[in-house]
Amino acid sequence: MKDIQPKVLSTEIACAETAAPPCALVIFGASGDLVQRKLIPSLLALHHKKLLSDRFCLIGCGRTELSDQAFREKAVQALAHEDAPQAEKDDFVTRLYFVSGDYNSEDLYRNITNKLEALNKKYDYGSRTLFYLSVPPLLYGIISEHLRQAGLACSQSSEHSMDASLIVEKPFGHDLASAHELNTTIGRCFKEDQIYRIDHYLGKETVQNILMFRFANTLFEPVWNRNYIDHIQITIAETLGVEHRGEYYDHSGALRDMFQNHMLQMLAMIAMEPPVTFEADSVRDEKLKLLRSLRPLTQEAVSQYFVRGQYAGYTSEPGVARDSKTETYVAAKLHIDNWRWRDVHFYLRTGKRLAAKTTEIAVTFKRIPHSLFASSGLDEIPPNVLVMKIQPEEGMSLRFQAKRPGSKLCMGTLNMDFSYEKVFGIKMPESYQRLLLDCMLGDQTLFMRFDTLENTWRHLDPVLKAWAASSDPLPTYDPGSDRFDAASQLIEADGRSWRPLD
Repeated sequence: MKDIQPKVLSTEIACAETAAPPCALVIFGASGDLVQRKLIPSLLALHHKKLLSDRFCLIGCGRTELSDQAFREKAVQALAHEDAPQAEKDDFVTRLYFVSGDYNSEDLYRNITNKLEALNKKYDYGSRTLFYLSVPPLLYGIISEHLRQAGLACSQSSEHSMDASLIVEKPFGHDLASAHELNTTIGRCFKEDQIYRIDHYLGKETVQNILMFRFANTLFEPVWNRNYIDHIQITIAETLGVEHRGEYYDHSGALRDMFQNHMLQMLAMIAMEPPVTFEADSVRDEKLKLLRSLRPLTQEAVSQYFVRGQYAGYTSEPGVARDSKTETYVAAKLHIDNWRWRDVHFYLRTGKRLAAKTTEIAVTFKRIPHSLFASSGLDEIPPNVLVMKIQPEEGMSLRFQAKRPGSKLCMGTLNMDFSYEKVFGIKMPESYQRLLLDCMLGDQTLFMRFDTLENTWRHLDPVLKAWAASSDPLPTYDPGSDRFDAASQLIEADGRSWRPLD
């Protein structure tokens, strides 16, 4: 196979980027890893691009006792290797403040209110306030209720009109029942149009590009259906194990940690119908319709469509129960019962401690109906494959057949491959940049509405119940493997095979 690096002439047809309005961002769990590795650098990048208002400020909250200066020093360390002029870093860091306290104490929220009022006098950010919960999910309801009691979640506060939003990380619930319970709790404090449920995969450039790729090109949309596509594979493979997340992961597992959110969201985007407009509700309506079209599963049928496994040595990881039956690998075969996708197989897999780190969506088209070259021994011509590469390198590739120079009949498989970073000559932005900016702008297009999230849990609830009731031993696979036998059997039973992990 030969790679072709195409010469891409990028003609800018339309480019719209709106800067954020004045606002205050309050982050709970601000001394944690996510904030230091992702959120703080992403906010600096927005500041560098002039997309962050001059009237922006940030309050970090946490149980750790930190002064404003100590919090700023942590931020300086987190930004040490970021590409921005030192003067911009210095200006950004001066906008950071910290409030310490217990999340279940009224004093914390009283101090937050006082700090917000003081900062509004200094920065004049107005009424736009965002509350980001970078904390364990069990604290979502507690913090939301305290924000309501403090008047910070309502339309009016004692001092000024509030335009408040709540940003929550996954997981949102542990199953369908707990998701409903959590949504009811938060719903007493924030309305649906105030809630931003983040899935950081949806902030990745290649994932965002799926809709534009499909609906802005007449070359692809006419063949995006059961008449031309044989099957679609979605893969999220990781080389690392659970690392320091053992205690959390052992209560979650691959199905809840990756499948229920990231994988089903990517499935929805690759398979949804065209929205009426590229606006939040139109896009999210079509994603909901797609997820409602997933063929329902019964508990008894789960083993025909889902397989799970655990990497050898998982139960020796810190924080993991020694008799744990938590899955670190899941593979599934899904079907969408609508006109576009009837009888097309969707194969999804995700796992830890595998041979390579890769996230991709591979669309395999049907083979040609009749080979003109059978008499020359070319009766098994490989199908065309379109691959959307999401990480570690974002880009696309298209596999097709062509004649090689020389002999009268010599066919070869070529791979037209391009990288976003190489083509556009820029470092790909961190996904949280897009998501944080959209939160500030009030654009919910890339965020999960509860009815959508509800349908993902509804589809997976039979799987969770079947696995909980099973007494069968959990199959294992060797760390660093590129093959898991149970997953291979699932796809090979249909005469297909997984793409190599590379």
